[in-house]
Amino acid sequence: MPQLDTSMWFITIVSSMITLLILFQLKISSQTFPAAPSPKIVATEKTSNPWELKWTKIYSPLSLPQQ
Repeated sequence: MPQLDTSMWFITIVSSMITLLILFQLKISSQTFPAAPSPKIVATEKTSNPWELKWTKIYSPLSLPQQ
């Protein structure tokens, strides 16, 4: 039974992988992608709330007197 000559397999596989890599790189580099979206500057308006003008105390339910 004759032996299978595998001496060229490594070179064949490596060259095929390099060729595929080059082809994929060329395919991807020819694609045009949309530009990155630019951030939109939004002007925030300061709204005056009545509780911001005076000091308020927030009571914890545990600190309230027992009923």
